[in-house]
Amino acid sequence: MKQILVLAIAAMTFASCQQKKSDSAATNTADTTLTMTGAAAPASADAPVLVFDKSVFDFGTIKQGEKVHYDFKFKNTGKTPLIVSNATASCGCTVPESPKEPIAPGAEGVIKVVFDSTGKSGKQDKVVTVSSNGNPAVNEVHLIGEVTAP
Repeated sequence: MKQILVLAIAAMTFASCQQKKSDSAATNTADTTLTMTGAAAPASADAPVLVFDKSVFDFGTIKQGEKVHYDFKFKNTGKTPLIVSNATASCGCTVPESPKEPIAPGAEGVIKVVFDSTGKSGKQDKVVTVSSNGNPAVNEVHLIGEVTAP
């Protein structure tokens, strides 16, 4: 009797795992389709265009614990206002600050970035991802350099 009960529980567990896996696969397929559909949408000819003056800033060599401040300047070369919706860094040691107001066509803006080298050493490449309503919708800028021990 115990063997039948154990076999029944094992069969139910196996069946429920298979069902969840199938549901998960269906969800992932749907998510991929939505992502691909959204990414494939062509940009409007009048879309804003975010163009950075410089997408990589090399801060050289600094001592551990120093902070690096840099302003990534950009211009909206499109025909409609540019809205920067988000600026995120690759780690918590880098803090970007994006403009809150829309950037008019032909106008310039700044993404202010502060990198705190406390606890870091060696070569560094900190990536800031900037999301906007522009074409392309996602841009990256980099802070690179080397941190030496004090």
